This record gives sequence, C-alpha cells and structure tokens, in this order.
Amino acid sequence: METALNTPTRIPPQRPEDERLGAASYVLYGFQHVLTMYGGIIAVPLIVGQAAGLPPAEIGILIASCLFMGGLATLVQTLGIPFFGCRLPLVQGVSFASVATILAILSSGGDLPSVFGAVMMAALIGLLITPVFSKVIRFFPPLVTGSVITTIGLSLMPVAAHWAMGGNAKAADFGSTANIGLAAVTLAIVLLLSKLGNAAISRLSILLAMVLGTIIAWAAGMTDFSRVADGPAFAVPTLFHFGLPEFHPAAILSMFIVILVVLVETSADILAVGDIIGTPIDARRLGDGLRADMVSSLIAPAFGSFTQSAFAQNVGLVAVTGVKSRFVVAASGIILLVLGLLPVMGRLIATVPAAVLGGAGLVLFGTVAASGIRTLAKVDYQDNMNLIIVATSVGFGMIPIAAPQFYSQFPAWVATIFHSGISSAAIMAIVLNLLFNHLRRGTPHKPSVFAAGTARAAGDTAPRDPSQAAAESLAH
Repeated sequence: METALNTPTRIPPQRPEDERLGAASYVLYGFQHVLTMYGGIIAVPLIVGQAAGLPPAEIGILIASCLFMGGLATLVQTLGIPFFGCRLPLVQGVSFASVATILAILSSGGDLPSVFGAVMMAALIGLLITPVFSKVIRFFPPLVTGSVITTIGLSLMPVAAHWAMGGNAKAADFGSTANIGLAAVTLAIVLLLSKLGNAAISRLSILLAMVLGTIIAWAAGMTDFSRVADGPAFAVPTLFHFGLPEFHPAAILSMFIVILVVLVETSADILAVGDIIGTPIDARRLGDGLRADMVSSLIAPAFGSFTQSAFAQNVGLVAVTGVKSRFVVAASGIILLVLGLLPVMGRLIATVPAAVLGGAGLVLFGTVAASGIRTLAKVDYQDNMNLIIVATSVGFGMIPIAAPQFYSQFPAWVATIFHSGISSAAIMAIVLNLLFNHLRRGTPHKPSVFAAGTARAAGDTAPRDPSQAAAESLAH
C-alpha cells in the first residue's frame, strides 16, 4: 500500500507542475521549502531594521511583515490569477538585490516611508514595462539559460559556505571546527538518506537532515529553544505600520534600477525552473510571472515589506528533490503566511543553526549548477562562438562573487546592476548571444582558437573510424 507521500493524483497531469500529491506531502515538502529560504527572507528586514535604527520589537514586526508578504506573493505566483502568476513552483520573498539601495536611501537622510514610496513607484513602472521583457523569450535559448542557471548555482556557494561557518561573521565561533563539522554531518545525513532511503525519504532528505542536524546541535549545546516563547504568539500585520509612503524622485530612480535587476533575475529563475521540471516557457507565461513579481512588489510596502522576487535556492530544492508540483510550493506560501501571523512559529524555525543550513545548501546550490551544466550540454558548439559566449558569461558572473568589492569605485547604478552574479551573467549572455548569433554580420565563419579546440574525454584515446566520426558530426 502506497503512503500519502507517494500517492499521485489518479488523473495524470498534463504538465509536471500540476501534479497533485497527498496532504502530508504538501505540509512536509512545503516546510522543506520554507526552511531552505527562511534565513534569506529574514536577512533583509534584519539588516534594514538595524540600519533604520528600529528597536527589536519593531524589527520583529518588519520580519513578520516580510514573511506574510512572501507567502502572499508565493500564492499569487504559484496558483495564479488572470494575467498574474506563472503557475510554476517558485517561492517568492523579499529580494536581497534591493538591500544596497535601501541602505543608500537611509544613509542619505531618508527613512522607511521614503524606501516604501520608492519601492511602490519603481514597481509600478516595472509593471508597465513587463510586456517588453515577456516578448524577448526567443533571446533565451539553452545557451543563455544554461549559463545563467550555472551561475545561479555557483553564486549561491558563498552563501552555503557562510552558513556552514556559522552565519554570523562577528560571532566568536564563526568558522570554528564545530560549525563546519555540524555542516559536514548535515551533508552526510543528506547523502545517506538519498542513498539508503526509499523515494519518499529521498525526496525529504533535506528536511530530515535539517531536523536531525538541529537535534544534534541541541545535544551539543549549539542551539537552544529557550527564546521560542519570548514575544507574542499571534500578530496581524497592519497596513502602513511604519508610516505612509513618501515619494522622492532620486530614491525612485535608484530603486527602479533594482527593479530592472529583479526583472532580469526573475526571468532567469522562471526559465531555469521551467527547464528543470521540463515545461516550455512561452512569452505569455513569462509575462504573467513578471507581472506577479511587480504587483507583489507594488503592494508589499503597504504591509511593511520590500521588493519581491523568486528565491534561487528553492529552484535548487526543486532540482534536487524532483518534486515539481506547484501546489507544494503554494503550501509553503500558506506556511509563510501563518509564520507572518504566528511569530512564535518563526522563532521556532529560527532555532535551526546556520551551519545546518550550510550543509544542506551545499547540495541544493550544487544541484542548480549541475542543472545548468546539463542544459549547456544541449548547446551546439560546432563552428560557432557559443563556447566563447558561455565562458565569458559565466566568467563575468563570477566576478562579483570572487571579488565583492570589484565595482566599489564605479557609480552606484553600475554597482547596483552588476553586484549580482546572476544579473551580470544574464546581461552578458543575452548581449553576446545577440551579437554573435543574431547579428551575424562581422562574425567569422571559423571560430576563435579557443572555441576550435578539440573536445576530449578521459579514456577517449582509441582512434575512431572516419565514417563513424562523420556520422556523429551529422547527428550533432
């Protein structure tokens, strides 16, 4: 007899993301998504709240608001309403891309109402220009999407390493053998459950590893649950709790640059998850997803939150678990809504040590990169410049990851656009693909010496029959 976790709907879904599972699956897989992105979604309100000089109680309200808005945005994106929502398994939450601009607004004499006003107006402009982004789908072939997906995975690796070291660079035990050891144990549990467990356990390996890792940490004195009861158990987000929005042109302009970055990153995430689950993405579906992002960002300030976008780490979770159902992610949206109303549950999830997240993150983010490499394997590299496009795009995307201060001497708008490895790789891949594959004039018939290099594989030393080589060339 199959368990609820393994029982699919009796009517086979037409699309992988429409698969319906049992109620237990929705809850367990939904919590797995929430645990994966929880650290990221609370990081922004923590940073912004401290920069704005808010007291701890007000920062707690800011965190609850971001959780609530993330849940609402996730439901819009996954379930969809007419013209809004791509109906794909994408978890939404407050975007980290806006942090630098928000801090710049606060440091230049602005306050939270100024930030909220800038987000609202910039998102409104972004909503108006989404038709432009949705019609460029033909400029996102596997060459571009593969480069971006690979960069998404690689750009998240520093996050996993930071978590594995303890998550707080100012803590005395940051980078200690205890933290890294806990991350290694969590990683080992993930791999062990994936190897020895049945299909249901394998799919839940990330969640189970986090639970077991937290228990091990508690036994070792590396976390405690004593503060879970501190603070209110229930709280309803109030509209404009931090004041009515204020609209300043300079702040709006700087935030609009962030919105452009969010549009690029969201386009990449939608195309990435579509590729991972095996669902073609057309211009209309991409446009619906972008509009959901913009309308969520537009109303977020009313609840005390900021720009909304898809979380790349959850794209990795879809890839590593193979759970493609958008209803699972919708369940995570409901959980986020509940966490926004029940701060006590948020405090409970916050007891998961960062090192545990780091151990699980290594698998999650590595899976995203591996999915990108698999997509790049579909690209034709014969007698063209595609290899150069991939190399340059991925390399350009790695610059802000390898050297975070690379653009520190550039104008603020340049740093805002290119501080993200994802947006850097996406922009470079799109531009080079247009330059070499669409604007053919001036492109040499024979590729450069780098692209012309003969592909080699370990053990591939035996001479091949010329007719076989010709047949293989025709097949490509």
